[in-house]
Amino acid sequence: MSAEIICVGTELLLGDILNGNAQYLARELADLGIPHYYQTVVGDNPARIQRAIDIAIERGAQILIFTGGLGPTPDDLTIATIADHFNAPLHERPDIIADIEAKYRQRDRVMNPSNRKQALIPAGADVLPNPVGTAPGILWQPIDNLSILTFPGVPAEMRAMWTQTGVPYLKSLGWGDQVLVSEMLKFWGISESVLAERVGDLFNSENPTVAPYANYGEVKLRVAARATSEAEGRALIDPIAAQLKQLGYPHYYGSDDTTLAAVVGQALRDRGQTLAVAESCTGGGLGHLLTEVPGSSAYFWGGIVSYDNTVKINVLGVDRDDLMTQGAVSEVVARQMAAGVRDRLGTDWGLSITGIAGPGGGTEDKPVGLVYLGLASPDGTTTSQELRLGDTRGREWVRRVSAYSAIDLLRQTLA
Repeated sequence: MSAEIICVGTELLLGDILNGNAQYLARELADLGIPHYYQTVVGDNPARIQRAIDIAIERGAQILIFTGGLGPTPDDLTIATIADHFNAPLHERPDIIADIEAKYRQRDRVMNPSNRKQALIPAGADVLPNPVGTAPGILWQPIDNLSILTFPGVPAEMRAMWTQTGVPYLKSLGWGDQVLVSEMLKFWGISESVLAERVGDLFNSENPTVAPYANYGEVKLRVAARATSEAEGRALIDPIAAQLKQLGYPHYYGSDDTTLAAVVGQALRDRGQTLAVAESCTGGGLGHLLTEVPGSSAYFWGGIVSYDNTVKINVLGVDRDDLMTQGAVSEVVARQMAAGVRDRLGTDWGLSITGIAGPGGGTEDKPVGLVYLGLASPDGTTTSQELRLGDTRGREWVRRVSAYSAIDLLRQTLA
């Protein structure tokens, strides 16, 4: 048994509107422990909507959740098409008309005649009330082992209806008696393919399941288990998660809502130490990530954005001759920037970034995507790390990955 989400709207197919409703409903189904294997987006076309219903039933779906197509305009066809598909006549519901009229009066307006269309409900269906807007949905079991729920495409209306009526309805049918317990493990500094090789057969686990995700240089492994209780689910997840953390060492840094910046911040708190940063190609992005953490002022004292070499020399104390001979994007300059900002701001640690973010400015020796990170420690030593991020993913990708990589350099040093 499973549920399928069918989102109706040509505007979704054209990409004019982001399909946030499907994401919301997918998460809600997961929380209820209801299996969900497919999503469909279909335009405002009766024949295609009916075909989507047939396909979903052929795939074994026992819950069809529709969003969109419940308004008063001619292209709002969802309920009429569903009724036609199951050969059910439409009946006008006076209670729905009264509700729509009342909502219009509250706004000092008169109901449009076209709104009467929203009061047409298939015979045998129950109304799914809309506490926010004028378009109600339906709760219907047109055939054995199939439940249909329809929601407007407006997110605020859909969410209110789902929470107030949709979820209780599904639970009354015996659905949602399981819970989905999950943990999102986060890794930095390792590629998705390399991590996949390390975890091997764990991807074949059925309960819990392990699924990879990658974005902006970060790799995530989602471990999820279906169980009858939170405690049972955790008991299934914990051994697998422990193996994944060990296999991903030292690149695993936290789970779920944890961020690299928060991990570094806690490590600095625990040590009673402080941090300052010097940035060139990231233009303040590193400081932004660090200060997103509440309470970061306890350990992060500030930063210097040193785009021009004059600032590197006069403010950070970078050696002029090294700049001339080695260039601003070099290991020696990155180290001096880190030491300079640590000394100027009087912190325990200094962290720096200098690089070529592109799209121009690269040479054969120093291509776009070449970045150097510098780290100055409390004992006066400095270290560096070279990144070669390439020029194919764009300037913003280079800048973001550089900032996260700098934080991870400090994290691994503090570990």
